[in-house]
Amino acid sequence: MLTIRGVSKNFGGVQAVDSVSFTVGDNEIHGLIGPNGAGKTTMLNLISGLLTISAGEIELDGQPVHRLPAEQRARLGIARTFQNLRLFRNLSVRRNIEVAEIHMRGRRDADPDLVEDAIARFCLSGVLDDTPDSLPYGQMRRLEIVRALALRPRVLMLDEPAAGMNHAETDQLFENLTWLRQRHPCSIVLIEHDLKFIMSACEKLTVMNMGRLLATGEPAEITSNQEVIKAYLGQGHHTDRSTPDEVEHIGT
Repeated sequence: MLTIRGVSKNFGGVQAVDSVSFTVGDNEIHGLIGPNGAGKTTMLNLISGLLTISAGEIELDGQPVHRLPAEQRARLGIARTFQNLRLFRNLSVRRNIEVAEIHMRGRRDADPDLVEDAIARFCLSGVLDDTPDSLPYGQMRRLEIVRALALRPRVLMLDEPAAGMNHAETDQLFENLTWLRQRHPCSIVLIEHDLKFIMSACEKLTVMNMGRLLATGEPAEITSNQEVIKAYLGQGHHTDRSTPDEVEHIGT
């Protein structure tokens, strides 16, 4: 569904992303992990069109999209949430969601019931007339996801959706992602530092470090990859003596 081929991004003399390639399958939950500063959020910004690539190609279901503006990519089905919440704080919860729905008017494949189902599933029915600032942080996170779903995405990119959530809210998020895959099948790209959560949610992981691709594979492959462990724990760490807890929490 999503192909990243040799994508690079330069900010002046800084190479933020360096010739990274990976693919995300149809209806796959794909984790994007790495230490702080690895280039993960920059990659989402490049895919969504918030930033332009310096080199490479981005394809959605075989169609090149890297030259398209962000709003056109959204109409084609690339939706996202942000690491730092970007909600319209002076609009009601309902209006925040409707802003996204406006972009879907006239699209023949739009699911008319998806938004109402998502509002109920993500426990927003009772706060539709409230403003985002009046909501608990976890509920604001859920609002961002529902607003992204209003675009009826083919690829949904979630940038640290569990950040600031307690264990119960994180468990609920996992259940909601499971529900979403059944209710509205789409590919999901997930950035998250809670490796226990991401290992449970994802079929495949891509690891970045210092702007470069470090590894791609199934979760079991990634947790046993010595280069991945070194990137998280340091080059001087004796990886052959790493404890299970260290490997489990290399993404924290």
